[in-house]
Amino acid sequence: MLIDPISPYPVKPMKPDAIGVVITTYNSPDWLSKVLTGYENQTIKDFRVIIADDGSTDSTRELIERFKERGVLAIDHVWQEDEGFRKCRVLNEVIGHTDCDYLVFTDGDCIPEPNLVETHRDLAKPGFFLSGGYIKLTSSISENISDEDIRSGVIFDAKWLVANGQPRSHKLWKLTSSPWVKAFMNTVTPAAASWNGMNSSTWTKDLMAVNGFNEDMQYGGLDRELGERLWNFGHKSRQIRFSTVCLHLDHARGYSKPEIWAKNRAIREAVKDNRTFWAENGIEKNVAS
Repeated sequence: MLIDPISPYPVKPMKPDAIGVVITTYNSPDWLSKVLTGYENQTIKDFRVIIADDGSTDSTRELIERFKERGVLAIDHVWQEDEGFRKCRVLNEVIGHTDCDYLVFTDGDCIPEPNLVETHRDLAKPGFFLSGGYIKLTSSISENISDEDIRSGVIFDAKWLVANGQPRSHKLWKLTSSPWVKAFMNTVTPAAASWNGMNSSTWTKDLMAVNGFNEDMQYGGLDRELGERLWNFGHKSRQIRFSTVCLHLDHARGYSKPEIWAKNRAIREAVKDNRTFWAENGIEKNVAS
């Protein structure tokens, strides 16, 4: 029986009809391979993987084709030309054209817990988005995790991570196996239940209602901005950062620049001040094009 992340009592699930897991990627086939192996290892199989590709080269396409040939995952590959950081645009292409009524969003450097899709499915509720958790790994662990480690699930054992070089931290509490502890920690954590692009989900129709991601946003806060507009639209959010997590593989971020962060902060401040929910530069024009 499912334990509610807010209150530790059994809840009746409200399941979507069709779930899509949206994975963003850009020229990181080694990391994407680990992530897709994680989705092959999910406790439920009735979902689509939709790879939102911001212009990767053939090595990524070839990797995706190999996973398609394995026949474990139903995969759609949505690719656009590489014209700089245009993550929001390719995400809007996915949202605007998918047949899935519920979407889980993550990144191509985030290995999911085996129950990640099942948890999002079972806790989905109309008028809400779910805010899941993540743990950032060290570079050495990121490099050394094998497919067998992922399939066995050992990488989600805090003791195994520490033994392999991950620093001890309260963040590893997210890996507790007790549903009662998970539910309690969700209620007491000071972190806001904001939209987190590594591990969040909601209904496709509600993403359409706010016109998806704001394509004026570049790296730095673009996910939070979407969540803030969903709140302005009347959406509520649920904290499930201890209910299910993904492991974030370490890598460089050459696209993070102070001037871009400043521009994005100004956009978010305007969204808050004006209570804006509609993205002027969003899905609508993509669907019409």
